[in-house]
Parts: sequence; structure tokens; C-alpha cells
Amino acid sequence: MRDHPEDHLAEKFDAFDALDKIEWMIESTGWALEPVAADTAVEPPTPGYAYSIGLPRAVDFPDVVVFGLTPVAAKGLITLVADACRGGTEIPLGVELVGLLDNELRCMFAPVDLDRWGPWFATARSWYRDDPFELVQLLYPDRNGFMPYETGYEQRMTLAQPVIGTIG
Repeated sequence: MRDHPEDHLAEKFDAFDALDKIEWMIESTGWALEPVAADTAVEPPTPGYAYSIGLPRAVDFPDVVVFGLTPVAAKGLITLVADACRGGTEIPLGVELVGLLDNELRCMFAPVDLDRWGPWFATARSWYRDDPFELVQLLYPDRNGFMPYETGYEQRMTLAQPVIGTIG
């Protein structure tokens, strides 16, 4: 039973199908976020992740996937990227960056091979109507500052943030 004053919005949103939700988000904010829950029933388990849809049209930057964070945190990072692009920042692909994330943490935008990983992004493929699109993985360091492709990266994080993007 819903009793919150804004429950009518939840009911309206529930009536949308997946692509209608994406279209509504794009119309509202310029791009959409598609969260995907972790799947622990398969071996190895697939981590939770979230990715943008429509970012190229909104800010002329590839769509971005982030693994291992909550959808809210992933949306915050992707919004940071969108705002930087809107502000004129050119973000290179495949090289480590310092200064985009807080505390001078390193990050990298690694191009994703959609021929291989495309099934993980089914909603985007549907929204783009199977037209080609670019996707990059936003790689971020563990709490000790190691990137997921470096020796020293926290092992328990390896499943949460797999590297599917192409490293330099």
C-alpha cells in the first residue's frame, strides 16, 4: 500500500516500459542511467553496474559504465563527467587522469568492445535500435589508490569492478 504524497508518480513510473523510462529520463536530464543488479546465481557472479544511455547526444562523449557502486554513486560520477564535458573539458580515452575525481584520485575511461560485451548493455542496444554506439568504462582506484589492473589492487574488489574496457 502506498501512502506517500508522491506515490502517484511511482505508479505513473511503474506504468512505463523500460524504453519509455529511458526516453523520459533523456527528455528530463539529457541522458539516462540504466542500473543492472548483480547476478550471484551464475559462476562467476556478475557484479552490479550502471551505465548511461544518450550521453553522446547530450555532451558529445561516449556512454559510460561504472561497476561496483550503487546506482546513486554511479549516477553522481557520470553526472560529473557530463558536467565536465558541458564545461568544455576534453576527456581523453585510455589514459590515466588526475583531477576529475576528488582528492586527486586517478581514473581512466577505457573503451569497451561492444562486439564482446554488448549483451551486458541490452537496454542501450534497444534504445539505439542496434545502431553502433560507443561505451567506455570508468575505472577508479580502490581505497589504497591502486587501479584494478595494477598489482596491489584489493582482491575482494576484483569481482566488483572487473576490467572490461581496453587498457592502453
